[in-house]
Amino acid sequence: MSNDKNNPAPVAPAPNFLRTIIEQDLAAGKHRRDGLPDVITRFPPEPNGYLHIGHAKSICVNFGLAKDYAGRTHLRFDDTNPEKEEQEYVDSIIDSVKWLGFSWGEHLYYASDYFEQLYQMAEYLIEKGYAYVDSQSAEEMAANRGNFGTPGTNSPYRNRPAAESLQMFRDMRAGKYKDGEHILRAKMSEDAMSSPIMTNRDPALYRIRHAHHHRTGDKWCIYPMYDYTHPISDALENITHSICTLEFQDHRPLYDWLVDTLAEGGFFRKPVPRQYEFARLNLTYIVTSKRKLRAMVEEGIVDGWDDPRLPTLVGMRRRGFTPEAIQMMAQRTGVTKSDGWIDFGVLEGCVREDLDPKAPRAIAVLRPLKLVIDNFPEGQSVECSSPVHPHHPEMGERTFPLTKTLWIEQEDFMETPVKGYFRLTPPVGDAPGSRVRLRYGYVVECTGFDKDEQGNVTAVHCKYFEDSKSGTEGANNYKVKGNIHWVSAEHALATEVRLYDRLFTDPMPDSGGKDFREFLNPQAKEVVQAYLEPGIAAAQPEDRFQFERHGYFVADRVDSKPGKPVFNRIVTLKDSWQK
Repeated sequence: MSNDKNNPAPVAPAPNFLRTIIEQDLAAGKHRRDGLPDVITRFPPEPNGYLHIGHAKSICVNFGLAKDYAGRTHLRFDDTNPEKEEQEYVDSIIDSVKWLGFSWGEHLYYASDYFEQLYQMAEYLIEKGYAYVDSQSAEEMAANRGNFGTPGTNSPYRNRPAAESLQMFRDMRAGKYKDGEHILRAKMSEDAMSSPIMTNRDPALYRIRHAHHHRTGDKWCIYPMYDYTHPISDALENITHSICTLEFQDHRPLYDWLVDTLAEGGFFRKPVPRQYEFARLNLTYIVTSKRKLRAMVEEGIVDGWDDPRLPTLVGMRRRGFTPEAIQMMAQRTGVTKSDGWIDFGVLEGCVREDLDPKAPRAIAVLRPLKLVIDNFPEGQSVECSSPVHPHHPEMGERTFPLTKTLWIEQEDFMETPVKGYFRLTPPVGDAPGSRVRLRYGYVVECTGFDKDEQGNVTAVHCKYFEDSKSGTEGANNYKVKGNIHWVSAEHALATEVRLYDRLFTDPMPDSGGKDFREFLNPQAKEVVQAYLEPGIAAAQPEDRFQFERHGYFVADRVDSKPGKPVFNRIVTLKDSWQK
């Protein structure tokens, strides 16, 4: 076993109930079929929005399990709702799954590929008495459905003759009816409308929608429901383990009924797939509802779907979160059947753990204050150097000039210091000003400061000790407690830096009927004009750095230009969030 902290030995996946099920199926040879892997999973997004961090957990679980058991995962778009689906979402989802580090090879599918097969299976269900065309209005169906404490009432059309339902269903396909005029419903059992599981009460299978589909055009005016399409698509693709989140638990009886009934009809071979549910990822300080995310975008609360404050994967990517950190979090939060909440700090901790060993270091002054070294020669500069990474000498050295006028952080000077403050402070009476080391440079002593008419400090003055440069023998002759960051005012890269934080002040901003708008964090985004060491001008979009003292930052993938990167804060160096 490796003891190298930078190259740790692989960690075996933690056992969980899904692994137990798969391993039992493998031992029994349950899904052993010629030419097919014994484990085939799928990730089936609807192309009606952008993926978010909750989807990332499902992606990691499905692709990860298949990989661990020498199987494969299909990416399938459940594109059965033409009014809400767009190619933009398809392209974004494909890009996001690839960005997370997963591949489906040649196994990219669309539910719309199966529309004809789905239709033929619906005709079979009608002929066998397992489905009927219902002509009730939406309001009548809702009233007759009952509720959790009241059984439903059979539709007056439930016993419509199969031949009549079949002809009406064909007429629905032919476009002879208006939207909502009829609907195809399943008849899972004679007493299904009394089932304690609401989704068993004659669930809808097809509805009329005269809408243009982004792939099939105007070929269809009836569209299958998700709960009908999903299990059949799984069976057609020979999926072995259909893994989804707990909100689909009540849909499992319909899933099983459909695949079993249609397998008996000879539409696909046994064994049929089975559905297994695990607890979704619930992270604090975010909302993942598509409706609420859309509201934030449309109301201008955020700057688009890729706003770095959003939990969308395009937003998290732009923020600078790494695929490795998201996978790390998915693995550490585990797979269970119990819903719970994971603190957002867990994800931030994974980001720090991922970036710390590989992010190059750099100096950035985010809230600049001028420092003038009065006794430094005018027009001259001294080259200073530092490791690109303190623990990886193979990454090399970086150099930057020290000149007469520098930028330092405002917080590194205090006119009236508090107890325990060891940075720059001015002389008081006969007492000299404080001494600090300019990191990687010289020791300086504060000699005074300038103020404007409003009383704001505009510049700090100091003198330097020429024999105190870091890395020289004379450096050891100076003992100082303070060590501050700086960049040359003449050579620094002036650029925009966006300081992002959590979007909400409440850990559960939309729970219990709360309006998430009431808990927006006014400090979630702050834009500052910062000064960076000059070498950072070469940063490419999505290059990540640790800005010493400040945290981890990324060159924005949208707004960065050659020689002029714009930076987003990913996370601070430590978790300083007030809970």
